[in-house]
Amino acid sequence: MKQALAIEIMLSGESVLLTGPAGSGKTSALNQFVRLAKADGKHVSITATTGLAATHLGGTTIHSWSGIGIHDELPDRFADNVAKGRREIIEKTDVLIIDEISMLHDYRLDMVDEACRLVREEPDKPFGGIQVIMSGDFFQLPPINRAGSRQGDFVVDSEAWRELDPVICYLDEQFRQNDARLVDILTALRSGDLRRRHAEALLDRVDETSEGSLEITELHTVNIDVDAINQKRLAQLEGDEVTYQQVTTGAANYVENLQRSVLAPAALSVKQGALVMAVKNSTERKYANGSIGTVIDFEPSTDYPIVEFRSGKVVTMQPDGWELRDGDKKRASISQIPLRLAWAITVHKSQGMTLDSARIDLRKAFVEGMGYVALSRVRDLDSLYLLGINQMALRVSSKAQQIDQSLRSKASDDSSRFDHLSVQAEKRKHAPVKAKKKAGSSGWAEKIEKMRETHPNAYRPWQKDQDDQLKQDFQNGASLTDLSQALGRHEGSIKMRLQKHFGEDVIQ
Repeated sequence: MKQALAIEIMLSGESVLLTGPAGSGKTSALNQFVRLAKADGKHVSITATTGLAATHLGGTTIHSWSGIGIHDELPDRFADNVAKGRREIIEKTDVLIIDEISMLHDYRLDMVDEACRLVREEPDKPFGGIQVIMSGDFFQLPPINRAGSRQGDFVVDSEAWRELDPVICYLDEQFRQNDARLVDILTALRSGDLRRRHAEALLDRVDETSEGSLEITELHTVNIDVDAINQKRLAQLEGDEVTYQQVTTGAANYVENLQRSVLAPAALSVKQGALVMAVKNSTERKYANGSIGTVIDFEPSTDYPIVEFRSGKVVTMQPDGWELRDGDKKRASISQIPLRLAWAITVHKSQGMTLDSARIDLRKAFVEGMGYVALSRVRDLDSLYLLGINQMALRVSSKAQQIDQSLRSKASDDSSRFDHLSVQAEKRKHAPVKAKKKAGSSGWAEKIEKMRETHPNAYRPWQKDQDDQLKQDFQNGASLTDLSQALGRHEGSIKMRLQKHFGEDVIQ
């Protein structure tokens, strides 16, 4: 199915499973649908099974949104004890999006369904009458069953799935891979039909060295390997280390939840020559989530890093923002330079990214689907360099294969059933609908202006006289609050500047 038809089906009010191979444009289709649905005045709640996936779409976890938390079943008198704010969000929601649906247990989808019916007082309607859009690929990471917890399987085994009976929108276009050899391997992995030629093509990439001087990001399966590589490589660079501390708003528990989902570290340390990765899409399309570049300098007035990306674009990286939203409510925000060190990242955190090239170590792959996720990050086989691979990396879930066959069959029927909407899809392509701007919504520039109502110099370059005043007043005993008020800047910015002048330990 084409993206355009899938979007029209979702806009028609049908509950949907949006699926397809890695790189088929699921997130892009979701983003377009959300924009158009909001333009039609719909209240859209964006959730995902993990905080990381939720951040890509600007939402929250489905566990938090529904109020089910970490429970394995709904507590007694659940509806009576739901907080007022949570109740309002669930009652007001017209469309519920659940991304990375492959990682949600069947019983948890049933719990979300029951919670919605109880809160909305619509016991006879699936999810209390909310339109549900699930998105994901069952060949990617599965639900994890932990010892001591209730055991479950994929959501297709849930009662909620059977009652909802979602339309299957199986995207079949490929927007990432441009190499028939790699597409053939990934297709064979999905179908469980990996042949000798596929294995040999992968083994040919083991110990293959890259041409030229470009450094290549490594994908590893465990965090400890990633952290060790990045810190070792940074330490090997000469020059001063520059650190950027994040600035946050919101209650501590919400900030903590958001921080676990933001790929930019709370304290980002870089040097000139550091290999870095953008961890958010640029609104001006100067870089994308996953774009690789090198820090070539620092802006004199702000010390912001200047990055030369592989595309050839040179960008002064300014702080960007992430939000934890709960329906229409903003619970927390983080402002940070949207970069992370890129000599190595985990396979899990690479989900959703497109990498120009990657050196991948799959010798410690420990779950089905991990190899598929890693190998599908690159566009072609020639940009893939394998450090090693084990048998687990070549496995996908046999249950996922059974599910896929069933989904493809139903998707074919559903595509025919809704083919009449193709006409509307074609019309929309030539006359796109612009989303209406809601009161109170804003881009980053407007957020900065809002910030400047309290801190007039927020994100403005530091002038010499301001620096002199900062150092003098601090040495005379002024507190962070005093300095913030005197200089018109957020306390986090004051702290970062003091650390630049006096060292990391200046503020305890």
